Amino acid sequence: MKIHSKLYIGGEWVDPLNPSIFEVVNPLTETVCATVAGGGEDDVARAVAAAREAFKEFSQSSVEDRRAMLERIAAGIKARADEFSEAISMEMGAPTWWSSRAQVPAGIAHYSTAAKVLESFEFQKIQGTTAIRREPIGVCGLIPPWNWPLNQVACKVAPALATGCTIVLKPAEQASLDSLLLAEVIHEAGVPPGVFNLVNGPGRVVGASIAEHPDVDMVSFTGSTMAGANVSKAAADTIKRVSLELGGKSANIVLPSADLKDAVGRAVQGIMSNVGQTCTAGTRLLVPSDKVAEATRIAVEVAESIPLATSWDAPAPAIGPIATKRQHAEIVRLISEGVKEGAKLETGGADRPDGVRSGYFIAPTIFSNVSNDMTIAREEIFGPVLSIIAYDTVDNAIEIANDSPYGLSGYVQGEHQEAVEVARKMRTGQVFVNAAHADFNAPFGGYKQSGNGREWGEIGFDEFLEYKSVLGSEIKN
Repeated sequence: MKIHSKLYIGGEWVDPLNPSIFEVVNPLTETVCATVAGGGEDDVARAVAAAREAFKEFSQSSVEDRRAMLERIAAGIKARADEFSEAISMEMGAPTWWSSRAQVPAGIAHYSTAAKVLESFEFQKIQGTTAIRREPIGVCGLIPPWNWPLNQVACKVAPALATGCTIVLKPAEQASLDSLLLAEVIHEAGVPPGVFNLVNGPGRVVGASIAEHPDVDMVSFTGSTMAGANVSKAAADTIKRVSLELGGKSANIVLPSADLKDAVGRAVQGIMSNVGQTCTAGTRLLVPSDKVAEATRIAVEVAESIPLATSWDAPAPAIGPIATKRQHAEIVRLISEGVKEGAKLETGGADRPDGVRSGYFIAPTIFSNVSNDMTIAREEIFGPVLSIIAYDTVDNAIEIANDSPYGLSGYVQGEHQEAVEVARKMRTGQVFVNAAHADFNAPFGGYKQSGNGREWGEIGFDEFLEYKSVLGSEIKN
């Protein structure tokens, strides 16, 4: 069992002033795999003070120095990829094939992308006799989730460093091991003391202290919509910027022109890949009414072909357990609610899968006969659960897709030009057309209760920048 007893503040590993210990449970074995020291309000204050002091110099650092720094961090993660993969598998229960092929590369990609953006990013432009500058906002409190830990931390740390901001990071308690490794990489990469600080601990203590602190200039939070609202309330008194990436209940529209077997198969594989623990998962599969029976048959066949990863070395496409006992219980509750409200459970379900002795497993679960007003169609389940919803016309499908409090992502499958037209009518922050892959240069974020900020690529820099107009700075002949 690993023991982590320090926080990373001011370029050093230090003892917490408000010490607490929390356990990291391996969801595959249901046993404690590590203990981690948590801090409190005084530790946050110490980290913020270090970041505030470091900001004076780091905000004036050259673009070339920051770009080189990001490249060293990316290289450092890559050099220790096996350690990061092991940490993510331990804290999330993800099989090695998934943590090494998806989780770690995604994290590396954000640092590399940010370094590339800096090659041409304009921090100042001239408009007449006025210089319009984009300057670092200051000390940034970063609060990521547990489901894509290295990736979600990178979404925030990379643009903050790229723009010249300083950082106080509070990793998710459930998945803090990879962030502790990241702090080592950042230290080895020569990031100046105080630029990056890490304070572990529960959100109700450390997260709230970050959001409330008057010397924190912005907070970037990813998590549930309810938690995001609480962060915004805590930050309101100091009028700091708050960037939120929150929940989703994304629709996957299968158009009448789509290859049904290909479209449904891709939809099922997509939401099961991280055991449904992805905020962009297309958990509402919208299918023409006359094709629902066939789509259901295909979905069940694909779902039942996906094995469970009861060991770390299980081969692809085996899926691991749910990351926490609490989340497992919530998924069980929602599956039971779906049955209670009249949806038809086609495969999977709330019971422990056959042959599984340990681990927070939920078998790939398919519901049919789902209406869009059911709980399983309204609430984010965050597990391997797909709801099949029938529609009569394409306009009806768009109406159903948009009838949600969320608007984070979406999917359309069918004839290309028609799919693009449908995508334009969906009220959501991104839409995948057919077999499109993630684009690390494209902005990521949502409409409505899915949040109010954008991450990834050049546009993701904006959250960490303030505009300044220097009027009369240019002389015109």
